[in-house]
Amino acid sequence: MQLRKDPITRSWVITGDDPAVVSKDEGGCRFCADSKAQVQVIASQPSLDGGPWSARAVVHPQPVFHVEGDTQRSGEGLYDKMQSVGAHEILIENPKHDQQLWESSDAQIEQFLQLAASRITDLKHDRRFKYVTVYKNYGAGAGQEFEHPVSELTATTFVPRRILYELRSGKEYFAQKERCVFCDILAQEQRQALRIVEPRGDFLSLCPYAPRVPYEIWIMPRTHEASFERGITSKQSLAKDLAALLRRTLKRVLTVSDAFHMVLHTSPNTLYRSPLLGYWKTIDDDYHWHLEIMPVLPGKAKSYTFKEVYFTPVSSETAAARLREINVD
Repeated sequence: MQLRKDPITRSWVITGDDPAVVSKDEGGCRFCADSKAQVQVIASQPSLDGGPWSARAVVHPQPVFHVEGDTQRSGEGLYDKMQSVGAHEILIENPKHDQQLWESSDAQIEQFLQLAASRITDLKHDRRFKYVTVYKNYGAGAGQEFEHPVSELTATTFVPRRILYELRSGKEYFAQKERCVFCDILAQEQRQALRIVEPRGDFLSLCPYAPRVPYEIWIMPRTHEASFERGITSKQSLAKDLAALLRRTLKRVLTVSDAFHMVLHTSPNTLYRSPLLGYWKTIDDDYHWHLEIMPVLPGKAKSYTFKEVYFTPVSSETAAARLREINVD
């Protein structure tokens, strides 16, 4: 696999001639606790009920990024390319094959969140990796890869384009007002109370003012923190609150769609501080980690002329009101 940079959009694209098709396991799921299949275990969280583990990280069976080697950055005329060095892990959310994240207890979800935080912390010690994130694709419409309840983690030698947009906007806003734009969004949303779906301890779930898809929903900490892994480990109650709100939010999402994408937006690796990248200097003050959940609604798409101009037939205010009405107890 190789990474190529689009010289216009500045996006990195993974390309290669060998499609990553994971073969079916013989004799059961490779991620179940009693599986005999060979997986490379990286880390585990202790069990809550006497089982072998509650959540664990393993190397992806056919990773897109590989820890070994050097990026071998090079140019081909005006084009930039490099090897797909990084990390690609599967975060097994629990040992049970038929227990999804929103069907788990808050304590079990908390174990999964702690595992994600520990893996991000560990990978950020590698100065080659500029960005580490966790994401989940659920449902056929979202490109779900495995039947077992899992999320995925990637560490990359570049910062994804959408995160760059957020970093630059956060830096510019902070330079003008000496405030975090995300904190100001939270303050206004709490004052207006139009798009908030549910508060839970130090966290809020809300529908963003300008959604990309119907019923898009974010989970944000009310207390300013740039880094997810610092944020949920700084106080014991934070992971507990986040686990409860995440479970309830996913239940709400699944009443409007049977598929979704969930992505963690967190600060890049601040051990990698390049003088050319100015947004690293004030990042602890101007960035604010959050989870973005985007339901996949079949038949709701509408064509548009200009790419990156999104259309959604459901306003944020209507979406939040409908999601609030859903009983998730």
